Amino acid sequence: MPRGPRRRNRSDSPDGQAGKGEHELVEKVVFINRSAKVVKGGRRFNFSALVVVGDKKGRVGVGLGKAGEVADAIRKGGESARNSMVSVSLKDATIPHEAFFHYGGAKVLLRPASPGTGIIAGKTVRSVLESAGVKDVLSKSLGSNNAANVVKATLNALLSLRLQEDIYRSRGLEVRKKTPAVAVAPIALAAAPHETIGGIPVE
Repeated sequence: MPRGPRRRNRSDSPDGQAGKGEHELVEKVVFINRSAKVVKGGRRFNFSALVVVGDKKGRVGVGLGKAGEVADAIRKGGESARNSMVSVSLKDATIPHEAFFHYGGAKVLLRPASPGTGIIAGKTVRSVLESAGVKDVLSKSLGSNNAANVVKATLNALLSLRLQEDIYRSRGLEVRKKTPAVAVAPIALAAAPHETIGGIPVE
């Protein structure tokens, strides 16, 4: 008996771009912690996952998920991060100005860098910067190396960034457009005739 046409998978789309919005977001697991509770029958483990989600276009979010399994903790953390995504101000592939922020015992310093520098940062700070879309930046993590505090300090440092246009607009000023520099031709000075004393030129 011939079989009928094979049923298309629900996740498949005619143009082959199923879940395009889901794939645009980048999800990074920063830290997984395991805690144990001693009960009558032994030890009961619980996991917490710190997840960073971003679209690499100026939007990033951080979430913490807790569950009895690692996969469930990561899933909850990802959902929390997607629901708490915020927009940050970027200038091309770097940040508009220097930023310093501390959260708890963690302190994070961010500085703009020239094109081609890359992300000079540790693993925790790098995950937030890459998810936000920063490609060239200099950073230094000071104080505590607690992953949760470092991530929140980095996120707050990004939120404190402001573009020049936004500052002018908030003050009711017009943004001055940079006028191209006009090259000035050098003026040729006429050389004064040399005086001579006894046939010897004197300037």
